[in-house]
Amino acid sequence: MNKVEPIREQADIEAMKNVLTGRNRLMFVMGVSMGLRISDLLSLKIGDLRGQDKLVLKESKTKKRRPIKISETVKREIEQLDGPDNEYIFKSRQGGNKPISRVQAYRILNKAAAEAGILDKIGSIGCHSLRKTFGYQLYERQGLDITRVMTILQHSSPEVTLAYIGITDEEIDAAYEAIEI
Repeated sequence: MNKVEPIREQADIEAMKNVLTGRNRLMFVMGVSMGLRISDLLSLKIGDLRGQDKLVLKESKTKKRRPIKISETVKREIEQLDGPDNEYIFKSRQGGNKPISRVQAYRILNKAAAEAGILDKIGSIGCHSLRKTFGYQLYERQGLDITRVMTILQHSSPEVTLAYIGITDEEIDAAYEAIEI
């Protein structure tokens, strides 16, 4: 499995949002705003979110219950949904009421990154980039300490979270350069 990176720059996040439409845009916005694993994101149905302030999810990987506050940004995107409550949000075009596959989600994200002109800048992007972007934004942009980010992501240690959000050599160098006595 290839290592994927978070999207670090707000301008790159906006560029992705601008090239995506409809449910593809919703997948991206929910992924970077809620920090869900792609398997949990793709398993959601319209009724899980419509008219809700919170999503209570049993994570497929950890089997842990995770309550997630739905942000105003996500609520605005959800308002655009149509269809019955039992329909998958990210419904496959293959027929029946099935969600798209992880592979299709990967294709959507990579195509969008290429269209947005950020694919080379970001490096490797994939489905897990959404969750990593969420973690990175909490740490770097919101200023949450690593133990809080770890708790939100339900990681087992701060080391896992630090590796996960992808602190770069350039960021480490900048930290050293910022200390002038």
